[in-house]
Amino acid sequence: MKKVLILGGTGDAVKLAAKLATIPEIAIISSLAGRTKTPSALVGEVRIGGFGGTDGLANFLKENAIDFLIDATHPCAGQITMNGAIAVKAANIPHLMLVRPQWEKVSGDNWIEVESVAAAAQAIPASINRVFITSGRQQLEPFLQRSQFHPETWYLMRSIDPPDIELPNSEVLLDRGPFSLEQERHLLRKYQIQAIVSKNSGGDATYAKIIAARELGIPIIMVQRPVMPEGEKATSIEATISWLNLKTSKLGGAK
Repeated sequence: MKKVLILGGTGDAVKLAAKLATIPEIAIISSLAGRTKTPSALVGEVRIGGFGGTDGLANFLKENAIDFLIDATHPCAGQITMNGAIAVKAANIPHLMLVRPQWEKVSGDNWIEVESVAAAAQAIPASINRVFITSGRQQLEPFLQRSQFHPETWYLMRSIDPPDIELPNSEVLLDRGPFSLEQERHLLRKYQIQAIVSKNSGGDATYAKIIAARELGIPIIMVQRPVMPEGEKATSIEATISWLNLKTSKLGGAK
């Protein structure tokens, strides 16, 4: 029996856990940070909460005799990804980062590319008065600060759980993707959105907003991904299982 720790929190992590659960030789532990109050249902053992930094994660790997660490966190969750890359060296176990390809700008896209959510708030043009925030409920402080200097700006925010910070002159939509192109077109038109703030998450679940913005000529302030640490990477669940196949003969029959 091989033990796999999945650093989760994404749809990819949920699907990966379900696939690995069908393999008798594998025991899965999925780890969630606990930031989402209503996470997607996961197959297998689940732990919630942080590890206490790099040392805490390394200790968890050793104490629980983890054989493999798979990082399937959000592509923009830079700190836990960096912690994982360091912790596996101390624990001396194989490590894979499941990283879905990022979105690439195509003809018709109007992106303002920035390095952080704080920079995104600062990059909103003064002429923009209606902003759709899709960069997460936990990083709203920069927009709260911006509202002090631009009180005329109205914000629409979409998240799975209610935000901890209430922005003045705003509305919150509680929803979970995937979202269809027709849904996103309707939303942008209904709320007369003039700009979108998004992280470059990649994947299909929320890409419809990128297409809708392109069609409607709406600029996107796109927060780029943090630099990934060195290490083995896969871009799909299938490639991740193939990696496990290569690492242990006990998974020779997995598909």
